[in-house]
Amino acid sequence: MTVKSHVHLSDLRGYSRLAVDATIGLTDLVENMHRNIARVPGVFGAATQERTTGITGLVYRSIRGLTRLAGGGIDAVLAQLIPLFGDVPSSTEREAVLAALNGVLGDHIAVSGNPLAIPMRLRRDGQPLELTSRALAAAIPQPSGKILLLAHGLCMNDLRWRRRGHDHGAALAADAAFTPVYLHYNSGLHVSINGRAFASLLEELLHAWPVPVQELVIIGHSMGGLLARSACHYGRLAGHDWLRHLGKIVFLGTPHHGAPLERGGNWVDVILGASPYSAAFARLGKIRSAGITDLRYGSLVDEDWEHRDRFARSKDERLAVPLPQAVQCYAIGASIAKRTAPRSGRALGDGIVPLRSALGQHANPRLKLAIPPSQRWIAYGMHHLDLLDRRDVYERIHHWLSSPS
Repeated sequence: MTVKSHVHLSDLRGYSRLAVDATIGLTDLVENMHRNIARVPGVFGAATQERTTGITGLVYRSIRGLTRLAGGGIDAVLAQLIPLFGDVPSSTEREAVLAALNGVLGDHIAVSGNPLAIPMRLRRDGQPLELTSRALAAAIPQPSGKILLLAHGLCMNDLRWRRRGHDHGAALAADAAFTPVYLHYNSGLHVSINGRAFASLLEELLHAWPVPVQELVIIGHSMGGLLARSACHYGRLAGHDWLRHLGKIVFLGTPHHGAPLERGGNWVDVILGASPYSAAFARLGKIRSAGITDLRYGSLVDEDWEHRDRFARSKDERLAVPLPQAVQCYAIGASIAKRTAPRSGRALGDGIVPLRSALGQHANPRLKLAIPPSQRWIAYGMHHLDLLDRRDVYERIHHWLSSPS
């Protein structure tokens, strides 16, 4: 029996680095508050980012210096120990913690080279796939020519597709002869960065697939749907072959036009930054990842965030990215409402994603997604995660994917 570990030694190294970063960040925050209060500005006066001086400044510099010194020593010791223990299988609990951590802080831990960062890869049963024909043939028993690619959402991982004993991928393999492959990625990175990497990964996968490819289908839950659209955009720009095989995309609770939780977080940043006495606390809100801030309006491309302060209050000025041509796109939006809502589609959302956003509807014709009414469906009496295991959701997906393209 294989023993799976909840914590790897490399995790301790990663958590140690995060603890150092957090201590230094907290020291910076306290020093900034100290400096602003000492200036005795007006309630709505201008805040300063200047550091303290004199003995006070020396104290704060000493704290940062000692923290880095201690952190560097711990990191060096752990680096020497890690090779001695080898690879240990990961538990589902560890995978869940890493996925959540990457969702919240993924851009920071990736840029800082933290070993907790999740690399993008394709997996089955939690095991990464080597993208060569021989390796895929060995890892996947009797692969079919119908590839089903499943992309998870923010703060989740590929193992979360199995919920309450059900997995859409496994069910479609049994009922419709699809071969499921699962995307595993750092959901804290910008959607466009992940989308471009996803496009390249799909190109590798289809070139290495051990049997002739008949069809590629993507199911994206939540942020995973945004990644699918971004990948189509960058795949088209790169002239990738996989787009010729892409027949259908199913969006499950995808925030095509953003989610109010992130817009609310942006307002908190603005309010805290309005006074020099609270401006330092705005830094706490700004630790949230690029992936999260992309969910404010549903950003898909680099142009939506390059050369901009992603925490600044701004209007919805994202680039309109249409759905891929010659691909049938389907959208399922969930509503916590128990009974059927009016046909206007203005029912309550799933607790995270508004219904209209999930269905691609928008008051601005430039941003509205052209998903036909026959290819949209509302799942009532459900929350966001219920889309992963409810039987009626699966039956709708199975019906759509069983219909001719």
